[in-house]
Amino acid sequence: MRAVFAEPRADVLRAVTFDNAAVPPGARVSVVERTGHRGTAVQLRLHGIQPGRTFGAHVHTKPCGTRPDHSGPHYQHVKDPKQPSTDPKYANPRNEVWLDFTTDRRGDGTSSASVAWRFRAGEARSVVIHEHATETGPGRAGMAGARLACVNVPFEQGSNNRTSHSQG
Repeated sequence: MRAVFAEPRADVLRAVTFDNAAVPPGARVSVVERTGHRGTAVQLRLHGIQPGRTFGAHVHTKPCGTRPDHSGPHYQHVKDPKQPSTDPKYANPRNEVWLDFTTDRRGDGTSSASVAWRFRAGEARSVVIHEHATETGPGRAGMAGARLACVNVPFEQGSNNRTSHSQG
Protein backbone atom coordinates (compact mmCIF):
# COMPACT_ATOMS: atom_id res chain seq x y z
CA MET A 1 0.00 0.00 0.00
CA ARG A 2 1.54 3.29 -1.07
CA ALA A 3 -0.04 6.64 -0.34
CA VAL A 4 0.67 10.34 0.10
CA PHE A 5 -0.45 12.09 3.28
CA ALA A 6 -3.06 14.85 2.90
CA GLU A 7 -5.22 17.02 5.12
CA PRO A 8 -8.21 15.06 6.47
CA ARG A 9 -11.24 15.55 4.24
CA ALA A 10 -14.19 13.24 3.72
CA ASP A 11 -13.11 12.70 0.08
CA VAL A 12 -9.40 12.11 0.88
CA LEU A 13 -8.94 9.40 3.49
CA ARG A 14 -6.21 7.08 2.15
CA ALA A 15 -3.51 8.69 4.27
CA VAL A 16 -4.31 11.66 6.48
CA THR A 17 -2.20 13.89 8.68
CA PHE A 18 -3.43 15.56 11.84
CA ASP A 19 -0.08 17.28 12.59
CA ASN A 20 1.44 19.08 9.59
CA ALA A 21 4.76 19.72 11.36
CA ALA A 22 5.38 16.05 12.20
CA VAL A 23 3.79 14.48 9.11
CA PRO A 24 3.45 17.16 6.43
CA PRO A 25 1.02 16.86 3.53
CA GLY A 26 2.95 15.33 0.63
CA ALA A 27 4.96 12.94 2.85
CA ARG A 28 4.80 9.37 1.57
CA VAL A 29 4.01 6.06 3.25
CA SER A 30 4.04 2.41 2.23
CA VAL A 31 2.85 -0.65 4.11
CA VAL A 32 3.69 -4.22 3.07
CA GLU A 33 2.07 -7.23 4.69
CA ARG A 34 3.30 -10.81 4.40
CA THR A 35 1.36 -13.75 5.73
CA GLY A 36 2.21 -17.42 5.87
CA HIS A 37 2.13 -20.49 8.07
CA ARG A 38 4.25 -18.69 10.71
CA GLY A 39 1.94 -15.69 11.04
CA THR A 40 2.04 -12.11 9.79
CA ALA A 41 4.83 -9.63 9.06
CA VAL A 42 4.17 -5.93 8.47
CA GLN A 43 6.70 -3.44 7.12
CA LEU A 44 6.19 0.34 7.35
CA ARG A 45 8.21 2.92 5.35
CA LEU A 46 7.81 6.68 5.58
CA HIS A 47 9.49 9.44 3.56
CA GLY A 48 9.53 13.17 4.19
CA ILE A 49 8.25 13.38 7.76
CA GLN A 50 9.88 15.22 10.68
CA PRO A 51 13.60 14.28 10.76
CA GLY A 52 15.52 12.96 13.76
CA ARG A 53 12.46 11.95 15.75
CA THR A 54 11.12 8.72 17.25
CA PHE A 55 7.49 7.87 16.55
CA GLY A 56 5.16 5.12 17.72
CA ALA A 57 3.09 3.27 15.13
CA HIS A 58 0.48 0.53 15.46
CA VAL A 59 -2.15 -1.35 13.50
CA HIS A 60 -5.62 -0.06 14.46
CA THR A 61 -9.07 -1.64 14.18
CA LYS A 62 -10.95 1.00 12.18
CA PRO A 63 -10.22 3.00 9.04
CA CYS A 64 -8.85 6.52 9.14
CA GLY A 65 -11.34 9.33 9.30
CA THR A 66 -11.44 13.09 9.53
CA ARG A 67 -10.64 12.96 13.28
CA PRO A 68 -7.73 11.13 14.95
CA ASP A 69 -9.98 8.91 17.10
CA HIS A 70 -11.89 7.53 14.09
CA SER A 71 -9.26 4.76 13.67
CA GLY A 72 -10.33 3.04 16.89
CA PRO A 73 -8.05 1.17 19.30
CA HIS A 74 -4.98 -0.94 18.58
CA TYR A 75 -5.69 -4.28 16.96
CA GLN A 76 -5.17 -7.02 19.59
CA HIS A 77 -4.94 -10.72 18.82
CA VAL A 78 -6.32 -11.46 22.30
CA LYS A 79 -8.62 -8.56 23.17
CA ASP A 80 -8.24 -6.88 26.55
CA PRO A 81 -11.71 -6.83 28.17
CA LYS A 82 -10.84 -3.43 29.67
CA GLN A 83 -10.50 -0.61 27.13
CA PRO A 84 -8.50 1.44 26.57
CA SER A 85 -5.96 -1.32 27.01
CA THR A 86 -2.93 -0.41 29.15
CA ASP A 87 -2.29 -3.82 30.72
CA PRO A 88 1.07 -5.25 29.55
CA LYS A 89 -0.60 -8.69 29.41
CA TYR A 90 -2.56 -7.44 26.36
CA ALA A 91 -0.76 -4.27 25.24
CA ASN A 92 2.54 -5.76 24.08
CA PRO A 93 4.34 -6.40 20.76
CA ARG A 94 3.37 -10.11 20.76
CA ASN A 95 -0.36 -9.35 20.99
CA GLU A 96 -0.39 -6.15 18.91
CA VAL A 97 1.59 -4.96 15.87
CA TRP A 98 4.04 -2.29 17.07
CA LEU A 99 5.97 -0.46 14.35
CA ASP A 100 7.88 2.25 16.26
CA PHE A 101 10.64 3.93 14.24
CA THR A 102 13.13 6.82 14.25
CA THR A 103 13.55 9.03 11.21
CA ASP A 104 16.91 9.94 9.69
CA ARG A 105 18.07 13.47 8.79
CA ARG A 106 15.89 13.42 5.64
CA GLY A 107 12.76 12.41 7.54
CA ASP A 108 12.76 8.81 6.31
CA GLY A 109 12.02 5.88 8.61
CA THR A 110 11.40 2.14 8.35
CA SER A 111 10.05 -0.43 10.76
CA SER A 112 8.85 -4.00 10.66
CA ALA A 113 7.12 -6.37 13.04
CA SER A 114 6.27 -10.06 12.95
CA VAL A 115 3.62 -11.85 14.98
CA ALA A 116 2.69 -15.54 15.22
CA TRP A 117 -0.93 -14.99 14.18
CA ARG A 118 -3.09 -13.49 11.40
CA PHE A 119 -5.57 -10.65 11.53
CA ARG A 120 -9.23 -11.52 12.00
CA ALA A 121 -11.33 -10.67 8.93
CA GLY A 122 -12.27 -6.99 8.84
CA GLU A 123 -10.72 -6.12 12.22
CA ALA A 124 -7.38 -4.59 11.13
CA ARG A 125 -8.01 -1.51 8.99
CA SER A 126 -5.25 1.10 9.38
CA VAL A 127 -1.81 2.06 10.67
CA VAL A 128 -1.59 5.08 12.97
CA ILE A 129 1.57 7.15 13.54
CA HIS A 130 1.82 8.38 17.15
CA GLU A 131 3.83 11.19 18.75
CA HIS A 132 6.39 9.08 20.67
CA ALA A 133 7.69 5.53 21.20
CA THR A 134 5.29 3.01 22.69
CA GLU A 135 5.35 2.70 26.47
CA THR A 136 5.49 -0.71 28.17
CA GLY A 137 4.91 -0.23 31.91
CA PRO A 138 1.76 -1.18 33.85
CA GLY A 139 -1.02 1.37 33.37
CA ARG A 140 0.86 2.91 30.39
CA ALA A 141 1.50 -0.14 28.18
CA GLY A 142 0.68 0.50 24.54
CA MET A 143 0.44 4.27 24.94
CA ALA A 144 2.35 6.36 22.40
CA GLY A 145 0.77 9.79 22.67
CA ALA A 146 -1.33 11.73 20.20
CA ARG A 147 -2.33 10.33 16.83
CA LEU A 148 -0.37 12.35 14.28
CA ALA A 149 -1.33 10.57 11.05
CA CYS A 150 -3.22 7.56 9.75
CA VAL A 151 -3.08 5.39 6.64
CA ASN A 152 -5.83 3.00 5.55
CA VAL A 153 -4.52 -0.47 4.78
CA PRO A 154 -6.59 -3.28 3.25
CA PHE A 155 -4.97 -5.97 5.39
CA GLU A 156 -5.44 -9.47 3.99
CA GLN A 157 -6.95 -12.11 6.22
CA GLY A 158 -5.64 -15.61 5.65
CA SER A 159 -3.54 -14.85 2.56
CA ASN A 160 -0.51 -17.11 2.09
CA ASN A 161 1.65 -14.74 0.13
CA ARG A 162 3.25 -11.33 0.10
CA THR A 163 0.79 -8.50 -0.32
CA SER A 164 1.99 -5.02 -1.20
CA HIS A 165 -0.94 -2.65 -0.89
CA SER A 166 -0.75 0.24 -3.37
CA GLN A 167 -2.84 3.40 -3.52
CA GLY A 168 -2.26 7.03 -4.37
